[in-house]
Order: sequence, then C-alpha cells, then structure tokens
Amino acid sequence: MMPNAPLVLDLPDPEATEDIGRKLAIGARPGDVILLEGPIGAGKSCLARAFIRARLGREEEVPSPTFTLVQVYEAEGVEIWHADLYRLTHPDEVWELGLDDAFTAAICLVEWPDRLGAHVPPDALRLRLEAAGEGRRAVISGGRAGLVQGQADD
Repeated sequence: MMPNAPLVLDLPDPEATEDIGRKLAIGARPGDVILLEGPIGAGKSCLARAFIRARLGREEEVPSPTFTLVQVYEAEGVEIWHADLYRLTHPDEVWELGLDDAFTAAICLVEWPDRLGAHVPPDALRLRLEAAGEGRRAVISGGRAGLVQGQADD
C-alpha cells in the first residue's frame, strides 16, 4: 500500500463496524478529529457509539446528537465531542457550537463533515462508510500518523 493510499476494509456486519470504533478509540488523543462520512443508515452513529463506550470503559447510553448537534463525554480527563452536523445550514455555524476549540483540545467525532465546508482540520481522519453487497465498506484516509494503526489487523 502506498503511504497516502486509503485503507479499505470490508465490514460484513454491524459488529465489524463497531470494531473499527473500538480500535480507533485505543489510539485517539486530544486534537484528533475523525470525520464520519456516508449516507443515512451507513453506520456512522454505530461506529461513534462503539468508540465512545470503548473510551469510557463501560456501557453507557450514547444518544445520536442529531437534535442536540453535540454530545460531550469525559473519559479519563479527555473530552470526546460527538457532533452531528446534518441540520446545519452554513459552515460558519460550527463555530457557534464551539468546535473550533474542540478540534484542538478534545477528540472529535463528526458526522456529516461536509457541513464544515472549508473549516475541515487539515489533519483530520476521514472515514467513509458505504454499502458493499450485503455489508459495508470503510474507506479510511488522512489523520495523524499512527491513528489508524491496527485497523487492518484481524
């Protein structure tokens, strides 16, 4: 695989999608921004829930932030921001949510990142979920060196 080539993973079931979230949670640190792309029902919230529960170290209610726009969790002194930007109408609205500060100080999981417009952090990890036969496929690119390490391992 070339250094900048995306990592493509087949996800035969929801458990495989959750596994990506759990693995990413292990290496994520403040300043990491994970952009979750894909159509409605692709598994973005499923992956985010698994990530958040793995960081919290416990089962916890992890609601979709579709209506609240942002849910914030604290895990061992690190904030995790889960944002769903589907309802935003202009990219500048992300600043009203406080995402500019969160991008540098917290771990951010962002659903519908296309709503960020030009405000996408340059070192964000892009994770696109798409239909693939009976299951899904994840296409992962960008991000901090080492963040996706271990994703291809089974």
